[in-house]
Amino acid sequence: MDKIRLGRTGLMVSASSFGALPVQRVSMDEAKKLLRMAYDGGINYFDTANAYSDSEEKIGEALSDVRHHIIISTKSGASDKATLLKHIELSLKRMKTDYIDILQLHNPPALPDPEDPDSLYGGLLEAQKKGWIRFIGITNHRRAVAEEAVLSGKYDTLQFPFSSISDEGDIKLAELARDHDMGFIAMKGLAGGLIVNAKTTFAFMKQHPWVVPIWGIQRESELNEFLELEKNPPVYDDEMKALIEKDRKELAGNFCHGCGYCLPCPEGIPIPNAARMSLLLRRSPYQGWLTDEMNAEMMKIENCRHCNLCASRCPYGLDTPKLLADNLADYKQFRAEHLSELK
Repeated sequence: MDKIRLGRTGLMVSASSFGALPVQRVSMDEAKKLLRMAYDGGINYFDTANAYSDSEEKIGEALSDVRHHIIISTKSGASDKATLLKHIELSLKRMKTDYIDILQLHNPPALPDPEDPDSLYGGLLEAQKKGWIRFIGITNHRRAVAEEAVLSGKYDTLQFPFSSISDEGDIKLAELARDHDMGFIAMKGLAGGLIVNAKTTFAFMKQHPWVVPIWGIQRESELNEFLELEKNPPVYDDEMKALIEKDRKELAGNFCHGCGYCLPCPEGIPIPNAARMSLLLRRSPYQGWLTDEMNAEMMKIENCRHCNLCASRCPYGLDTPKLLADNLADYKQFRAEHLSELK
């Protein structure tokens, strides 16, 4: 597989890399098989996080014997230095390694003070001196914070949502990272599952050859699709551009990106799915969303107490309670119109 230089880290990572958040949803045996298939298929970069339940353990179990042939990044959402260092120690133990290639601050609302030795950034420098981590990175969903990180020169990599529906501002951010020799890692390449034709966003990514996409992979079929796309890249022609433009029009405006930072909800509302249900019903096979179980989950929206915790946590500044209410109204109507199909 082709390799991409990850900015000033100098790391040469696979052009399609592995986002390991979804492997927390499968068994250990399934995850080990999937991760090993990815490695055997030419993928050498694996991204995970302290918060992704047992994702780190699964990477350790599957890939520890080839540790020096792969590149690993993980993340900490710590809010203080002591917790950050504990997270790093735990990640090292889980992944059966004595170093992490890239340690990323996990979506901080603001950058820590790089001059304060007791700040999160001070903790990263300390971990670097100990040899626990090689490079310092950051992930974010807020463009202003991401841009500040690029311009600061303090971070070696930036992980940011980037896909075929990215707007001009996102593209300029990716170009800014390139111009500052900062590795740019693209998360949410399929817009949280709302882009259903992987060829479109794959072709779009290839127009930005410094961008490293980490595809969230849970199934062998998904892995095989991206490995095949690497072997036979789709042509970025007028037909492909038209499909991308269609997606952009349908997904224009304020839509839930499914990042999950709104959670937990005190009423147990499954916000990442519920707040974009109208799109899911129309952009994927809808039968699975109309079951009695899913209906019961959607009805939890009626218990929303409008505490606005979800809105306060949303990195996109969405009015989440309104999105939930609108999606529930649409869901009820859609389900009523299609209920006969479920019998």
